[in-house]
Amino acid sequence: MKQILEAIERSAIRIKHAIDVKDIGYSQEQNSSGETQLQLDIQSDLIIEEELSHVKSVHTIASEEKELPMLLSETGQYFIAFDPLDGSSLVDVNLSVGSIFGIYDGEFVGSKLIASCYVVYGPRVELVFAYNGKVKLYLLQEGEFEYVKEIHLNEKGKIMAPGGTQQFWAPYHKAMIDSFFTTGYRLRYSGGMVPDLHQILLKGGGLFSYPGATDKPEGKLRQLFEVFPFAMIFEMAGGKAIDGKIRVLDKVTAHVHDTTPCFFGSKHEISVVADVYGRN
Repeated sequence: MKQILEAIERSAIRIKHAIDVKDIGYSQEQNSSGETQLQLDIQSDLIIEEELSHVKSVHTIASEEKELPMLLSETGQYFIAFDPLDGSSLVDVNLSVGSIFGIYDGEFVGSKLIASCYVVYGPRVELVFAYNGKVKLYLLQEGEFEYVKEIHLNEKGKIMAPGGTQQFWAPYHKAMIDSFFTTGYRLRYSGGMVPDLHQILLKGGGLFSYPGATDKPEGKLRQLFEVFPFAMIFEMAGGKAIDGKIRVLDKVTAHVHDTTPCFFGSKHEISVVADVYGRN
């Protein structure tokens, strides 16, 4: 696991450099979801692929930017799914973006997820790593990631980050979100999954939601690359992650690019979500 984390750290430093100096225009390529890729998406994907290819314990990788998984070593143990540059369309307006990693033991299944990691590229580069029951925060300082602290969520938070287009929300979902705001929750939503969830984690709690809606019944966010890794992080930090009714890490993945509705938060907010969705 140490070698995998070190490969992720090297990737993060190289991606930060690419964000600072590389062309951020659109390429002629499309990713697995049919979205036109930015040059940075492609560059970040190649950087991570290269760094992980040097780690003999990595069996297979799967990227949001590739249609199919890629075998690296038949003798490897770990399967790593990653989103190379989540929120890359925010780079041109200088908002924070990130990379997300899920590390699976033997196969891409939620129950086999054993470690998660994400990197935030913002005013500072920060890395969060969840493993063996602890969620640790690191800060990039002079070319190395230095340990800062463990992350713990409070029982109840104050921040709301509601994703998706409101016109497609179910009425009960909109009523639930509105009810949080009427009790004093503050809106904190950038359109980037990594910075929004990072803020909730570091501020002690709240709720990030991306529901199933009429335009996207199964949600937008991908299980293996985005939802499962953050679910582990939130659970290890003392929070919860559900799809509205069930724990997301218990969901069955049929295809590497499967999506799911998802709600991440501290225990109070998730209990409200479970109650509302349990009645609808």
